[in-house]
Amino acid sequence: MDVILGIDVGGSTTKVVGLREDKTVLSMLRAKAEDPLTSLYGALGNYLSGNGLSLENVRRVALTGVGASYEEGGVFHLPTRRVDEFSASGTGALALSGRESALVVSMGTGTAFLWVERGKRVEHLCGSGIGGGTLGGLCRKLVGMERFGSIKKLAERGDLGRVDLTIRDLTRNPAVTLDPTLTAANFGNLAEDATPADLAAGTVNLVLQAIGTMTVLACRCCDTKTVVLTGSMTTLPQAGENFRNFEKLYGIHYIIPESATFATAIGAALCAFD
Repeated sequence: MDVILGIDVGGSTTKVVGLREDKTVLSMLRAKAEDPLTSLYGALGNYLSGNGLSLENVRRVALTGVGASYEEGGVFHLPTRRVDEFSASGTGALALSGRESALVVSMGTGTAFLWVERGKRVEHLCGSGIGGGTLGGLCRKLVGMERFGSIKKLAERGDLGRVDLTIRDLTRNPAVTLDPTLTAANFGNLAEDATPADLAAGTVNLVLQAIGTMTVLACRCCDTKTVVLTGSMTTLPQAGENFRNFEKLYGIHYIIPESATFATAIGAALCAFD
């Protein structure tokens, strides 16, 4: 069996996806290490071993992501193609969502906003420094916790009422288009005895809502009402509720595909079929 491997190399986390010749997914794997090269080669070795593959079964490797620049040659002397991250993210998002065009929002360490039309173009509209890196940095200072998985668990126990100011807190007669429970000011109602869980919940809410607001502006820029969300932050339990609120307010359809965290790796592999 021949496979094409799409490998998304981050600073310390690498995602590997194998595609069969019919472009169906063989399996997906995520691995962490202290540096990009260790992460890349460790993840690749684990992937081959876990799927009973050898180097002879790999037809091509497609590298993408910020850490891909650290590998200057061919991976294990295999045919290696480098795919720019925007093209990989856009291609993977459309493939997973089944859309022909969409605003693709890749929520990684920062956030990238892409206008993508299948087979035609991937245009980088804008980017933001607000993303998973923001969440980790703020939580490190606020609650002494930086690991994404730990923040997720802690934030689920938090009470946003002890952190954020809502429209209901400000007025008894909000505009008819506004749900009184919506956030009026992130961290605008911070209790002196707010717990670490409350602070983590408020930080998650802040980051997701900042990204959500930017999606609205980006949609108006490219005249669309369809947004495909990808990246690790799509796994936050609060993501669904936050983007549903934006959907109600602005009529935008948000899609979080299955395997959204692997969209860039899948897109890289698909690009390597060309």
